[in-house]
Amino acid sequence: MVVTHGNGPQVGAQLLRSEAGSHQTYTMPLDVCVAMTQGEIGYILQTSLQSILKSKNLQTSVAGLVTQVVVDKNDPAFLKPTKPIGPFYSREVAQQKKEELGWNIVEDAARGYRRVVPSPKPLDIVELDIIKECLERGIIVIAAGGGGIPVCFENGSIIGIEAVIDKDRASALLASRLGIERFIISTEVEQVYINFKKPNQKPLNSISLDEMKKYLEEGHFLEGSMKPKIEAAINFLEEGGMEVIITDPEHIVEAFDGKTGTRIKGRRL
Repeated sequence: MVVTHGNGPQVGAQLLRSEAGSHQTYTMPLDVCVAMTQGEIGYILQTSLQSILKSKNLQTSVAGLVTQVVVDKNDPAFLKPTKPIGPFYSREVAQQKKEELGWNIVEDAARGYRRVVPSPKPLDIVELDIIKECLERGIIVIAAGGGGIPVCFENGSIIGIEAVIDKDRASALLASRLGIERFIISTEVEQVYINFKKPNQKPLNSISLDEMKKYLEEGHFLEGSMKPKIEAAINFLEEGGMEVIITDPEHIVEAFDGKTGTRIKGRRL
């Protein structure tokens, strides 16, 4: 089993700390903030899993791995930031941040306003062989946190680049490269809906890949919310994955057993 996680609020908070303390200490670029939050959240997940496993008298080891993900420095995403990070702001505060700090600000799924940063497409996982080796030894791996640390190759060297990779896209890439059959996306809702928050909203239970692609093309899913998850699910299934399950944390076990959640079936099923 491989566990991945997001870091939107945490990386935003880390940037705020860096900016607020810039008169007393060095500032940190975005890729370093991603690395720091990978370690922070990975540590919390690792100790939690270790405690649960110990309570069940299971000897399974857990390893948190700081993970680099390769992107293209010429990705068009660097010209159009879309990835929300940090806290939500009111319209007035968001406008102030935009004017004073030069942030790119967007409205985020009707929940307020957030800063957005570049989110290039993940192309490869630097530590893929290490993750594979851990899995072969039966170790639970926590990897690609926050979408991974964005890096690119320059003159044969790996260098960090200022961006935040979408966690769902990076997780789908990692799952595909590992040959994993089932990809579970944990989010805020028990099921995926079409016509979300409208009088005619409808939950999706079990659905085919082609049906989900149709709903995506019809514009049912919002950018910065469910759309990246659906795109990641489609990418995973088109790369040969068998099934994607989308649900909230409270219903993961029930969804895995087929009792709830949204199940997107690949062409292999």
